[in-house]
Amino acid sequence: MSVSRSAGTVESESRGSRGSGTETSGLRKIVAASMAGTVVEWYEFFLYATAASLVFGTFFFPNAGTQLDGIIAAFLTYAVGFIARPIGGIVFGQIGDRLGRKHTLQVTIILVGVATFLMGCLPGYNTIGYWAPALLVALRFIQGFAVGGEWGGAVLLVAEHSPNESRGFWSSWPQAAVPVGNLLATLVLLTMSWILPSEQFLGWGWRVAFWLSAIIVLIGYYIRTHVSEAPIFLEARAQVEAEKAISYGVGEVIRKYPRGILQAMGLRFAENILYYIIVSFSIVYLVTVHQYNTSQLLLALLIAHAVHFLVIPQVGRLSDRIGRKPVYLIGAVLGATWAFFAFPMFDTLNPVVIVLAITIGLCFHALMYAGQPAIMSEMFPTRMRYSGVSLGYQVTSILAGSLAPIIATALLQQYKSWVPVAIYIVIACAITAVTVVSLRETKGVSLRDVDFADAKKHGLATADARQA
Repeated sequence: MSVSRSAGTVESESRGSRGSGTETSGLRKIVAASMAGTVVEWYEFFLYATAASLVFGTFFFPNAGTQLDGIIAAFLTYAVGFIARPIGGIVFGQIGDRLGRKHTLQVTIILVGVATFLMGCLPGYNTIGYWAPALLVALRFIQGFAVGGEWGGAVLLVAEHSPNESRGFWSSWPQAAVPVGNLLATLVLLTMSWILPSEQFLGWGWRVAFWLSAIIVLIGYYIRTHVSEAPIFLEARAQVEAEKAISYGVGEVIRKYPRGILQAMGLRFAENILYYIIVSFSIVYLVTVHQYNTSQLLLALLIAHAVHFLVIPQVGRLSDRIGRKPVYLIGAVLGATWAFFAFPMFDTLNPVVIVLAITIGLCFHALMYAGQPAIMSEMFPTRMRYSGVSLGYQVTSILAGSLAPIIATALLQQYKSWVPVAIYIVIACAITAVTVVSLRETKGVSLRDVDFADAKKHGLATADARQA
């Protein structure tokens, strides 16, 4: 079958956005819409992480034994959300590749909002016994299922509209929305912990943060109704509809691009582990080992999240200038060193030093995290891109992010030392570094060329060829 590209298509890619046709002002609106929903969904997802570290261990698992046993039990329910995420990624990836990114993003934001609001309404173990943790697990599963479909749609909506030469920068903005969501969650909990006595905060104050999700969900949903699909996706969808033999979605990407999925998982591995060690296990370490003040700890996280937000887009811009691989590799190498100086900094109990340790860790994390949307978008053709990036990103969360706080807490409990945790991070970073070396550099590549190469490799007719 013919796969030749028309001269008109090549000429159109040399103008304006070089492949996207989207003006900068329009692209900013798309970025804002993508970020708005992402802030909402990650506010709720990370709100659970912080609450699991501070509240849920005693509220839902009062008979777990020691304080660390209760926290581990709470983190196990936290892990349920990660297990649900790849399922959501598969389901919404299939829908997103067939019907579009916009509709899936509207559904996911409603699902995660309802689940989070209901979490704030749950009675504790002392009121309804084992039904309390059971309902918590059910709602956590729904929350994770929705978030599993969120990331792929949010980043692709931007990446597929972005100019080839600046895709790393523009598509890093949805990533920057993640620390904003985390910042908001931390800010709400910090405010409640400041204005309420400890007994009231642990009793009901934490619920307010969950209830506030209803307001920001409505705002995020409204903004997402005003976005449009990327032209390259509309063309790919038309191609699939016109030629029924062309497949799309989860099954197709597993058959045709298993290497790409494994590479995406390898990229995600160290980044995901490092992040949850920094933002979740650091809380556990400081609270259980040093009985560090909760309000001061939340303030430290607040400052670090703000810096993280500012750094991510600049790292995305850097990946457009010097390449995806070198930036990511530097992040993996520096990430391996973090624990060896961060935990001694925690042990000083100096608030400024603690803030610095967490902030440095998140800056190292940004070197890996910022470029993920661009790199993963450039791995897969449009007809299966949502499924490909969702699988690679979300399946890894089961092996990485969901287990990281549990493994780290168990290592601390067993060895009474942070050194095994540091070794755990080094192993994760080594895996990611090897994966980065195995990649080909894709800086500046056209997504149309990715589609063209896919069509040529698998004997498909491209939209360009049919228009020629």
